[in-house]
Amino acid sequence: MRRNVYKQQVRQLRKLLLKAQFTEFGKKYSFNELVLLSDPVKLFQSTLPIYDYESIFEAWWYRALKGEKNICWPGKIKYFALSSGTSESASKHIPVTKDMIRAIQKGTIKQILSTKHFNLSKEQYETEILIVGGSTNLNYNGTYFSGDLSGITTGTQPRWFQNFTLPGPEITSHTDWETKINDIVINAKSWKVGFICGVPAWIQILFERIIKHYKVKTIHDIWPNLAIFVHGGVAIHPYKNSINALCAKPLIYLDTYMASEGFFAYQERPNELQAMKLMTDNKSFFEFVPFNEENFDADGNIKPKAKALTITEVELDTDYALLVSNCAGAWRYLVGDTIKFVNLHRCEIIITGRTKHYLSLCGEHLSVDNMNQAIKLASNDLKITINEYCVAGIPYQGMYAHHWYVGVDKPVDEKLLIEKIDALLKDLNDDYITERKHALKILITTLPNKAFIDFLASKNKLGGQSKFPRVMKGKHLNEWLAFLDNYKK
Repeated sequence: MRRNVYKQQVRQLRKLLLKAQFTEFGKKYSFNELVLLSDPVKLFQSTLPIYDYESIFEAWWYRALKGEKNICWPGKIKYFALSSGTSESASKHIPVTKDMIRAIQKGTIKQILSTKHFNLSKEQYETEILIVGGSTNLNYNGTYFSGDLSGITTGTQPRWFQNFTLPGPEITSHTDWETKINDIVINAKSWKVGFICGVPAWIQILFERIIKHYKVKTIHDIWPNLAIFVHGGVAIHPYKNSINALCAKPLIYLDTYMASEGFFAYQERPNELQAMKLMTDNKSFFEFVPFNEENFDADGNIKPKAKALTITEVELDTDYALLVSNCAGAWRYLVGDTIKFVNLHRCEIIITGRTKHYLSLCGEHLSVDNMNQAIKLASNDLKITINEYCVAGIPYQGMYAHHWYVGVDKPVDEKLLIEKIDALLKDLNDDYITERKHALKILITTLPNKAFIDFLASKNKLGGQSKFPRVMKGKHLNEWLAFLDNYKK
């Protein structure tokens, strides 16, 4: 099975090299020679450098943004996806080509077909799919269109697929998030929704608005056939209890790995971890860099001589930073996410965090996955709902501290909550235990969940693909602290 997957990946790489061989990028790195090899992987890895967004944009993509043709992919780039803003730069422009749009559509169809594993009734397939995403009303500057990836893909759906999806072209074109939500609420009762897709925080808000507007008890009073929630962007764990409380019957949660650089993985079958199958045959070539001090510096920047592994060289339960070469002109590109393989035979992964969204002030190596697990277990143990949180690493009394900001809407004993989170992290992370004994303190501030949403609103990042960063550093931390200072006043 793994050999077959490797063959798939070699085939994808050769197709990418073949199509891009006459681009400026392809000429520089002699793609015409690489395509002559039956297995070009090793030479490809030794010839091309590893790029992050800044390095590939400054060297190549800026030319495509200016309208030049055949830079990293054949033709002129018509669409650029804007990043969701959880990283250090809120204005990343990621190229999106026709080939990429077709690859995303192929991944979407695969995920729909995979629902055969979930024993749905035939009536379920006669319901509609509600996609709560970015605006299809893209910005156009005379050279290219830009906007959320979800807005680009929704606006370029095949005509036949539009017959199955909601909320329809008029509502999806709204650029104002509040207007879009209000229109969905007003129309909700006339729709036969069986599947819903979106970022968990915004789906929860939508459910709450619909329930309040129609004065009903649960979302199933309006959409009795609602069965599946397809989500992505952030871990579902912090939201599950509060979303379940808005439902009359359990939903099936399906995770997806959709980034601005492509549709990489989807949950193919029921499993407790919500592990996703990596799409190794869909116009992307993947490499995996062990996420350790040998390959990354203390700020999460990849080192020039970092060693990348292929799909057959990875191991279980090891954090890897993902590199992708795709059909939109990304080459050995650091996506910024860290993943972990939980099933090698089926190529199933979970997302464990971001390369720059982890804490290691003094060697504690705390990942977002550790934090999500601790929040999930602590909220279950204390029977409270925690939807949003973030953590900041700060100097403190000559040592260091993790300052937790936790969203809770009911009174809670802060001391008990942070002690519970701390104890769970010690169970999850051996390095954390060691540093807690010597150099690391913990602090906590509880806030209403609305404070986190209001912060996103203050940054003009409501709705669509926007989500709250779990680790606050640098400029984002300063903005968050300034916001909290005004919020308390």
